[in-house]
Amino acid sequence: MARLDIRRIAGALGAEIHGVALDRELEPDTVAAIRQALLEHLVIFFRDQELPPERFMALARRFGQPIEYPFVRGIDGFPEIIQVAKLEHETVNFGGIWHSDTTYLERPPMGTMLVARQVPPVGGDTLFANQYLAYEALSEGMKRLLDGLKAVNSSAKANTTRTREDRIKSDARPGANDEFVAEHPAVRTHPETGRKALYVNVGHTVRFSGMTEEESAPMLDYLFQHQTRPEFTCRFAWRVGSLAFWDNRAAQHNPINDYHGYRRVMHRITLAGDMPR
Repeated sequence: MARLDIRRIAGALGAEIHGVALDRELEPDTVAAIRQALLEHLVIFFRDQELPPERFMALARRFGQPIEYPFVRGIDGFPEIIQVAKLEHETVNFGGIWHSDTTYLERPPMGTMLVARQVPPVGGDTLFANQYLAYEALSEGMKRLLDGLKAVNSSAKANTTRTREDRIKSDARPGANDEFVAEHPAVRTHPETGRKALYVNVGHTVRFSGMTEEESAPMLDYLFQHQTRPEFTCRFAWRVGSLAFWDNRAAQHNPINDYHGYRRVMHRITLAGDMPR
């Protein structure tokens, strides 16, 4: 087993892991230790990794089942790996809003792996937010109210649709104009830790089930502001060869769009999840 050096990067969530080369075949004990670190820290980071697509895919398969993204086709030979890019002439970045990945699917991903291929000289960091803490910081009255609610999530929410426009123009999959809608508990119980996490997000959640968007808006607006409070977050600065692996069931993320005129190219794999409960 590799001797892992795990270093927390913030009080709320996030840890860098050193002492392991992810391009090699990992021992079961090492895989188990990395998985435990993911559950504990919600997002884990690795530096200076040599992960061409075939090794990236092999790594992902040690932690789950890679799945295809519904809107953008994968890179050549690897349909489950999509390119997350913002090019020099583009002004809107892919997924550039706080969100949990594809909560508009009946079974949203368990987790996401993202590896940096090209990065700007400065900027392009990613923020992450701990949704256990967001839930636990709510009043008891709000918790009781939310525990009985389901949230309606849509892939067609305007701000999110805009963040994927450039990639759909160049790399659209068949059916890229379809709308996906799914209802999930506003508070989900993590299937591995048993902890409750707030499970709405400004990127995809449009209303509560049985309520109109207008009726839902005041409470959702409050929750969207609350769940990304600075004390619930961490921030990661990318380098080429950096890899992030986050638990999509209890963490949100937001790539910062502060590098106009430069290219940022990442490869992403999402791992199959369960039905939120």
